[in-house]
Amino acid sequence: MSLFSCGNHQPDASGKPASDLNPQFDKYKEHFIDELWKIYPDWASSQGYHKYDSMLVVPDEASRKKQLDFAQANLDTLKNYQLDALSSNNKTDHYMIENQLKSIIWSINEQRSYEWNPTEYNVSGAFAELLNGNYDSLDVRLRNFYLKMSNIPAYYEAAKKNIKNPTLEHTQLAIEQNLGGVSVFEKDFHDALNKTKFGENEKQAMEATAKNAVVAIKDFADWLKKLDNKTPRSFRLGKELYEKKFEFDIQSGYTVDEIYAKAIKRKAYLHSKMYDLTQKLWHKYLSGTHIPDDSLTAIRMMIDKISLDHVSADSFQSAISKQIPVLIDFIKKKDLIYIDPSKPLVVRKEPDYMAGVAGASISAPGPYDKNGNTYYNVGSLSGWDKDKAESYLREYNRYILQILNIHEAIPGHYTQLVYSNQSPSLIKSLFGNNAMIEGWAVYSERMMLENGYGDNADEMWLMYYKWNLRSTCNTILDYSVHTKDMTKEQAMNLLVNEAFQQKTEAENKWKRVSVTQVQLCCYFTGYTEIYDFREELKKKMGDDFNLKKFHEKFLSYGSAPVKYIRELMLQDLNQTAK
Repeated sequence: MSLFSCGNHQPDASGKPASDLNPQFDKYKEHFIDELWKIYPDWASSQGYHKYDSMLVVPDEASRKKQLDFAQANLDTLKNYQLDALSSNNKTDHYMIENQLKSIIWSINEQRSYEWNPTEYNVSGAFAELLNGNYDSLDVRLRNFYLKMSNIPAYYEAAKKNIKNPTLEHTQLAIEQNLGGVSVFEKDFHDALNKTKFGENEKQAMEATAKNAVVAIKDFADWLKKLDNKTPRSFRLGKELYEKKFEFDIQSGYTVDEIYAKAIKRKAYLHSKMYDLTQKLWHKYLSGTHIPDDSLTAIRMMIDKISLDHVSADSFQSAISKQIPVLIDFIKKKDLIYIDPSKPLVVRKEPDYMAGVAGASISAPGPYDKNGNTYYNVGSLSGWDKDKAESYLREYNRYILQILNIHEAIPGHYTQLVYSNQSPSLIKSLFGNNAMIEGWAVYSERMMLENGYGDNADEMWLMYYKWNLRSTCNTILDYSVHTKDMTKEQAMNLLVNEAFQQKTEAENKWKRVSVTQVQLCCYFTGYTEIYDFREELKKKMGDDFNLKKFHEKFLSYGSAPVKYIRELMLQDLNQTAK
């Protein structure tokens, strides 16, 4: 039986027709979101809802109780909305709200990362967004910034009381990120303030509050450095918590064990395809050199040779900027998906407060700020020693840099998130499912090459398979580290010898897996579900299947879990066929 029924008036348990609850549920959703933003004002601001920009929630016991009460009250309210009386889209919203609320309760009561993960305490990002926004005048934004700043000392005092036996890895990263974010208050705010015509007394009051904020941030970092932590918690989440977090965060049609098994199988398939290409390319690149009997050694030699073709360190960001219009032109030529030219994409150096987790990322405006800039954050190589920079540039060689841009920008994250903001369902946009978001980006890489991007060059396909091996091994790594006690030595063997990554990339990935959990599974899980669904539809529709229509329809549902989008699209297809 399908998760989504076609009618809105199915009988209830008594056999009587259920009333149409959609109008009431739509009103409930509006009220729910209004209340949600009062609890999570920073989240609201990041989505383009700025009513509560001046609020900074102090993360104490009272605020956690407020979150728990909110979650439980709304779970109780949801029981009033019989699923059979809701439209397909509202059923999905119901499921997504329920998942979010249960996740809140589980995170506070079971995971309790507020005790062992100091990186949860970092105000700089939210304040930087106030400065960088263009949704209101600078004067209004700075006054909200000022009011919000007043709570920073209390915020960090609460953080100190919460933290108990934190992991060493999260502690170190929290120190780095908080100190990196000090410039938002020391320099960026000061520079912005000088552009206003505020009175001298008001400016002095604001500057004084900013200095207090800097003192509080530096004091927190210093407190972490000196923390007497004789029994730090392991950064490994453990199997029980990991499975539950996967369930809440990924919302896949597969269990984590099933995804892990699929990743192991995919890794073997990719090795086979890469060895075939290595044999084809051997004479072109390594003529006169004996091809090793060991296939992985041969693949590594070929990748190392081709990876020498890369941009220079000082042109890394500019090379990314130049490739964006090339991707847009290709998509237009092949008619793969509509790209809205009115939604800006700005390539910029990664802000300091974001440093330390990923080398490239997208910061997209929320559904309330649909016309805001989308930022493509590019990690800087300045200050790196020569060997480390060279290793990084080989990892992101000329071919992989193009695949990275497909993933992060067009038609990957940037494109998908623009579509998500146009979704008629605010819930689907706000509660974006990471597996769908990352899965789409990974799917788009393969889709572009399938349609001839890169002229079907063997080098491009070899590097694509290497890149796809990366997302596949992300799942193997994350699951193995957090549930199977994989050591760093074993992880480096997987990443360097089986996934053919440069040492710098592998070291960065180890750092990432030691400070995140489950997120690395998003890529492979979402990609697998999207690609399998597309192939299922192609078989079902035959000659009627249109790739562009599939892409635009798939993205029209917002960032909902793939399993729900699949059900909605299949239902629409069945209704159209009637």
